[in-house]
Amino acid sequence: MNRLLLTAALTLSAALLHAENWSNWRGPLHNGSSPEKGIPEKFSKTENVKWSVALPGASAATPVIWGDKVFVTAADMTTKKQYALCLDRKTGKELWRSEISDFVSDGQGSNSCSPSPVTDGKLVVFFYGTGDLVAFDFTGKKLWGRNIGPFAFLWTFSTSPLLDDGRLIMQVLQRDTAVSGRGKPTGNESFLLAIDPATGKDLWRQVRPSEAKSESLEAFSTPLPFAHNGRKEFIIVGGDCITGHEPATGKELWRWGTWNPTHITHWRLVPSPTVGAGVILACGPKGAPVYAVKAGGSGTLNNKSLVWQSHVQNTEDAASAAPSPGDKDVTTDVPTPLFYDGKFYILNGTKKKLLCVNPADGKVIWSGELGGKSVFQCSPTAADGKLFMMNFDGDVSVVQAGGTEFKRLHATNFKDEGDATRLRSSVAISQGNLYVRTGTKLFCLGK
Repeated sequence: MNRLLLTAALTLSAALLHAENWSNWRGPLHNGSSPEKGIPEKFSKTENVKWSVALPGASAATPVIWGDKVFVTAADMTTKKQYALCLDRKTGKELWRSEISDFVSDGQGSNSCSPSPVTDGKLVVFFYGTGDLVAFDFTGKKLWGRNIGPFAFLWTFSTSPLLDDGRLIMQVLQRDTAVSGRGKPTGNESFLLAIDPATGKDLWRQVRPSEAKSESLEAFSTPLPFAHNGRKEFIIVGGDCITGHEPATGKELWRWGTWNPTHITHWRLVPSPTVGAGVILACGPKGAPVYAVKAGGSGTLNNKSLVWQSHVQNTEDAASAAPSPGDKDVTTDVPTPLFYDGKFYILNGTKKKLLCVNPADGKVIWSGELGGKSVFQCSPTAADGKLFMMNFDGDVSVVQAGGTEFKRLHATNFKDEGDATRLRSSVAISQGNLYVRTGTKLFCLGK
């Protein structure tokens, strides 16, 4: 077995040891998928519901599940506080909650509780857009807490933490000057931070420079762990570029970009990177292309390192563009792409369209209209040959994975009457169940 296959096999084997758990916002494989089987295809607010429980308030965070524990964040609109909660996986009963601090809200479900928690089965870490970072054991005992802010973001900061190989990795890709009263007047650095999850103390801090300007410095993406040809790294996207970093030190190993050669100033970035079939996807914002970077690079990469890009964006891009299928629907402003069973699935939330894409050349295998009146800002997830996604209005779609044509298997609505929240939480999958979060409740669905 060559080094590439051995590394991939070891990485997959480690993830499969805990495949029944959903330990972070993109699941056990960090790509939105789970190898679980027996996941229900049809369900509703009354069908195949194991339990539902009222939550203190809205959040765009995805539930995190380990063993018999479910961890969620919530903002209470009455008390104006943000909380960390632990529920019993079998019953939904609240086991403990901890008040963290006052929350910050941009309205309609976008608040400082949007980052998803992360766990390694020993402890759970909650992060909030206010900068509060808190670790608990599974009984609810607070192990440590600190604030890594303030942050210079126009929008409420919502990156999720990464817990990998004994390190808690945080990324802060922010403006260099204050905005709307947030951040220091000048000198705000974009940086990566590694923390000892047991103590909360810094292991290292690495500045991440960028040529981006103004809002384009802002990123709401989440770090992605990756191993290729025996080299471990984590991948960061934002500030008009994508970079790979050494886990032990944060040292930058490689860099590709930009998708913004004219330095447009209002291109904040939301989608996280996704890896599959030897390529790394970086999604430009607001209708910009999706770029597939060949894994394994070192140093400053040029466009020869691109395997493909979904379409040519502008005349500045055309001269050095990678091979392009030319499909401008292959773009995503907010949802992070899914990699499942050898295919990328890209949710164009603005056009309400799901596309199945070949990793080798970026060609669209199929696409389908999801319908509904509102856009999608959740990220698609997958298991058992099925894809799951929910729009602002709580319309959940189940789509058949793979194949040569789009096939929707089921659609239903989960939103309560009178709930004005724009729903952004992704569907989580664990131990045969789906977890759907609305503005008021958490549903556990299973056969």
